[in-house]
Amino acid sequence: MLTAQEALERLKIGNQRFVSGETTHHKQLSHQERAEMAGDQNPFAIVLGCSDSRVPAEMVFDQGLGDLFVIRVAGNVVAPSQVGSVEFAAERYDCAVVVVLGHSHCGAIQATIDTLMNPASPPSQNLMSIVNRVRPSVETLLQTELKDDLAKLCKHAVRSNVFASVNQLRHGSAVLESLIAKGKLKVVGAEYSLETGEVLFFDF
Repeated sequence: MLTAQEALERLKIGNQRFVSGETTHHKQLSHQERAEMAGDQNPFAIVLGCSDSRVPAEMVFDQGLGDLFVIRVAGNVVAPSQVGSVEFAAERYDCAVVVVLGHSHCGAIQATIDTLMNPASPPSQNLMSIVNRVRPSVETLLQTELKDDLAKLCKHAVRSNVFASVNQLRHGSAVLESLIAKGKLKVVGAEYSLETGEVLFFDF
């Protein structure tokens, strides 16, 4: 089992390969390799990321099938089902690190900004459930000068939303809090750049 630091280093090195175009996990598995994986899985990290089609975690970190336990939801928000999924992977597979992965030009962030700026035209009830989870990260920024610069607002909101999701995982689950307190789990934030392919990790 990898430590949190070892797992993060593996992710960082994998992302460097992805950025430089020197990926190692692009080949298709043979029938035998797929059959061997059917018995069990042994992921070394958990990634809670956005559903955006341009941010597949396995490719971004240049990892193979079975390497990452990936949870994807629009806006990389934290709801009970996401918390439960993280708890399951952390306890079942002894994953030592959880990465909340946001990204530039996030549609969920933009949808939240649009909703807050145009309350008379709300989205569907289901989409609103995502907007309401992102809302606190955006509302505080709308009280600053960022409200006059949409591009900067979106950029800061993406990061603010990552921080919020990290804090929810760190403090919204007795299971995860216990693992963190015992030094068995680390929850970190990160942001993927659609423009460069680079992942920036946040240490806070």
